[in-house]
Amino acid sequence: MLNRVILIGRLTKDPELRYTPAGVAVAQFTLAVDRPFTNQQTREKEADFIPVVTWRQLAETCANYLRKGRLAAVEGRIQVRSYDNNEGRKVYVTEVIADNVRFLESSNAAQREESSYSAGGDMGGNSGGGSRFGGGRETKQKDPFFDDGKPIDISDDDLPF
Repeated sequence: MLNRVILIGRLTKDPELRYTPAGVAVAQFTLAVDRPFTNQQTREKEADFIPVVTWRQLAETCANYLRKGRLAAVEGRIQVRSYDNNEGRKVYVTEVIADNVRFLESSNAAQREESSYSAGGDMGGNSGGGSRFGGGRETKQKDPFFDDGKPIDISDDDLPF
């Protein structure tokens, strides 16, 4: 059996970072993912709004660097959980538990609203939240995901699709 999902979309709001009573970081955000469809006259797009949950170092990294409107790729698994609300009704929640998040757009590109994007880095939850930066870029800014808006050379093997 296999439970694996890869999504690319834009954040609908800034991630919410919280900590469990045991001190484990958890971040939640919603990803808007386009769903193209064709009616009889035109090709239109709708969006699905998919809740994403990240844990530990990956959660802290997402909370620090992802913002509303940024393009991101999420890899993980779908989880369905349920709870009883205040009215005694059972509520079902479907969400993606992410173990890998790639920032597909630099902060400068998002601010300038450019149509092109580049891979800013990836954070892997399975590897303890380590990061990988492309091309040996050096920057004078504190933000490790800063670039000057130029495309970054990446191989097809690095793409999540």
